Amino acid sequence: MTTPPAKSSADQKPPERQPEKHRQKHPRKHPWHAEVLTLFPDMFPGPLTHALAGKALAKGIWSLHTTDIRQFGIGRHRKTDDTPFGGGAGMVLRPDVLAAALAHAKSQLPAPSSQNPDTDTDIPHIYLSPRGIPLSQPLLQTLATKPGVILIAGRYEGIDQRIIDRENLLEVSIGDYVLSGGEMAALVLIDGVVRLLPEVLGNAESNTHESFTDGLLEHPHYTQPRDWQGESVPSVLLSGDHGKIAEWRRQQAQALTKTRRPDLWQKQNRNPAKKA
Repeated sequence: MTTPPAKSSADQKPPERQPEKHRQKHPRKHPWHAEVLTLFPDMFPGPLTHALAGKALAKGIWSLHTTDIRQFGIGRHRKTDDTPFGGGAGMVLRPDVLAAALAHAKSQLPAPSSQNPDTDTDIPHIYLSPRGIPLSQPLLQTLATKPGVILIAGRYEGIDQRIIDRENLLEVSIGDYVLSGGEMAALVLIDGVVRLLPEVLGNAESNTHESFTDGLLEHPHYTQPRDWQGESVPSVLLSGDHGKIAEWRRQQAQALTKTRRPDLWQKQNRNPAKKA
């Protein structure tokens, strides 16, 4: 990691605001941990305090720590960005500022254990970016097997390429659109991982019968009442024949995928094992 330029004594004051920690006790020895670098730490945990993610956070199944990037800014005004070399609109987050913030974030990771001596090296470092690889269910499943994740939520035009290269950051995108910053994307990623952790979902089968789990969109769902405004539940779902129900759901999933996500359907056609 590159060493940030020397600062004057006035700039070497410890951060006035300490990053927030959200940790609760839980019998599990190693809760999954999310480490988020952001200019807006108050956005976390935000919606993650509600529903399944919130209950899991309270139980200590996972934990969250935020690092305020601005606390590592340059000068009296804690400047975090500057104009891009070569010209152009917008501002770019400085590599020295991010390096200092990232070093602090790494110091907040759970202590290594005999079962996991390489906590830092085994935790993916991700920069949320519209030019990144698409966030997918397989990627979420992989992240759920790790001790945790470090997430960098960018702002402005992005971050200096040198910090991406030096830290070997994995760039991940949640879709082909642009947001004001990476915080919302970080919340999406964390929620997607947390629901895959053991003990979070009440029914373990919920994770195995969802869209994208087997490369297909999920089949339609129906519940009470059986008849509603002239529309009835498909009779096969009332038949009690589990084989026919499974086949109907598979056909529905295939039809929806072929119509709405031809890209996924093409992958199915290239993989006969999944199509079967």
